[in-house]
Amino acid sequence: MGAQAMGGKERLVVVGNGMASLRFLERLTERAPGRYDVTVVGAEPVAAYNRVLLSSLLGGEVDEAACGFRPLSWYDDHGIRLITGAPVTQIDRENGLAIVGETHVLPFDRLVLAIGSLPIRLPLPGIDLPGVLTFRDFADVAAIRKAAVEHAKAVVIGGGLLGLEAAVGLARLGVDTTLIHVMDRVMERQLDHHAARLVRAAMEARGVKVMLSADTAAIEGDGKVERLVMKDGTVVPADLVVMSVGIRASMALAQGCGLACGRGITVDDRMTTSDPRIFALGECAEHRGVVYGLVEPAYEQAEVLARHLVGEAAAYLGTSLATSLKVSGLPVFSAGVVDTPEGAEAIVMHDASAGLYRKLTIVDGTLIGAVFVGDIAEQARCKDLIRTGAALRPEDRDDLMFGPSVKPLAA
Repeated sequence: MGAQAMGGKERLVVVGNGMASLRFLERLTERAPGRYDVTVVGAEPVAAYNRVLLSSLLGGEVDEAACGFRPLSWYDDHGIRLITGAPVTQIDRENGLAIVGETHVLPFDRLVLAIGSLPIRLPLPGIDLPGVLTFRDFADVAAIRKAAVEHAKAVVIGGGLLGLEAAVGLARLGVDTTLIHVMDRVMERQLDHHAARLVRAAMEARGVKVMLSADTAAIEGDGKVERLVMKDGTVVPADLVVMSVGIRASMALAQGCGLACGRGITVDDRMTTSDPRIFALGECAEHRGVVYGLVEPAYEQAEVLARHLVGEAAAYLGTSLATSLKVSGLPVFSAGVVDTPEGAEAIVMHDASAGLYRKLTIVDGTLIGAVFVGDIAEQARCKDLIRTGAALRPEDRDDLMFGPSVKPLAA
């Protein structure tokens, strides 16, 4: 009945206008332009932008316009109704309605939840003091830049990728910046100890002080942040604290309307939730017990969902995780196993003075892990070997470690 009311088109509402949402819309309109009557609703006041560039935005290397993906005209040209700055506050599954704000109602025949994740704030004493911020979106960047006044002392809690990016961005502003991490190395999920030391050295070369195995006990100050107190009693002065200790899937909307949830919104291989009319993808979705907090899985999920919604056979079977990025200008690649398990063979090349490190982890003649720092030219081949589990050829070890050898020309 609802579809007939729209001239035969089903009404598709997409909640969230981040990177996963936009990739889904791009793939859907490529495959079946005009198939659906599409409305996309974003809580942020701007259209989808590249969160990967937040560190560069914070450091003043790019502006907000450079972070944008598609102009507003793109949505118009593809018949997509875009609503920004207006969060969906409720989903009425029984009547097929998405409630925007307090009163605006969007009827739907199919609904896609691409509502991302929320930054975790540690339950520390003083966590609510003015000056304690997160680093997740344009608004966070603006708040951090406003707080990062001349002679300010900034502390970033969290040594994962986002924490490192926040620290580098602050250092670029000329702010006295300290990175505090509870683990014994930065990016422990992606880097082994040797690789992490190179990344730490690159951070320190850019003016970031790094404190490892440092567990924060409390944030203190009189009406605003003034210092952090570590569990060992160490006191770190701070005018600004950026909390970057991870994310959790945004599930409140799904839970509020009774969709099945675990660590994220539960979906099957076609990104379908427990309601066959509702789908989820990206950081809010839990697939086969896994919630991915990375862009690559979100893009793969978007591809599958777009194909499914135009009637193609498609299934998402999970993503073999790999990280490829630049940390403080230093190229880093990590895929598969990071620390060498017992019984595995590790092939290592390490030149600390040149900032180069490569490690291949091999079990029973197959590559199960790779960590590269400084030169990541063989990353694609490594990803493919780890994903497929293909047996290594005799020449693969040297080729992956040093680059493919040049074959002599036939006489």
